[in-house]
Amino acid sequence: MHTHLTPFDLRAWKEGNRHDHRAGWKGVSPEFGEITLTCPLPRTSPESLVSEVRGGRLPTASFEARGMHVEGMRLPGLNRSTLRVGDRIVYVTRNRFGATLEQRALEMRYAGDHYRLAALDKRGHVLSRAADDEDPGVRITVRESGRGKGRRLSVHVDGRAEGGDLSLALIFAGVDRSALTRAGAVRAGLSRVTHFWTESQY
Repeated sequence: MHTHLTPFDLRAWKEGNRHDHRAGWKGVSPEFGEITLTCPLPRTSPESLVSEVRGGRLPTASFEARGMHVEGMRLPGLNRSTLRVGDRIVYVTRNRFGATLEQRALEMRYAGDHYRLAALDKRGHVLSRAADDEDPGVRITVRESGRGKGRRLSVHVDGRAEGGDLSLALIFAGVDRSALTRAGAVRAGLSRVTHFWTESQY
């Protein structure tokens, strides 16, 4: 069911020790109830890194990156990743060669709807669901602010959203989105140039 959402905040939290460390964001949406984003979950394998959002009336969402490259990462990244909302896999594509924020945005298909996730900068992102014959679409902005114990995620929704929309928007607060930013585009471009140059020397 689509509904208008009151803006709300999630606050930073952490607990546990070095071997069972948990951290992320917690808060309450007036419409969807208590929400917990854990990023990441305690590792069950050195080659798997998972963030998860659950609680209230939201479908549980998880974002998992797998492979040797995740061993030194703090959050799961976009490479070799799997995104799930409820019992559905979300199909994600992106243009690695895009030069602008819009060109580098993620394109997603979930429950028959088309979504786009774009970076605003390194501390914020926006998720848009495309309009269709039955609904004018929605735009959810998630932005981090503050430092230390005062850190918070502010969530603002333009349009009417359902639980899956909100789960999708929030899970990316627990993902390394740097590849979607302008700085990420520059780094990726330099990496490709270096890779091509190295390959040409053999």
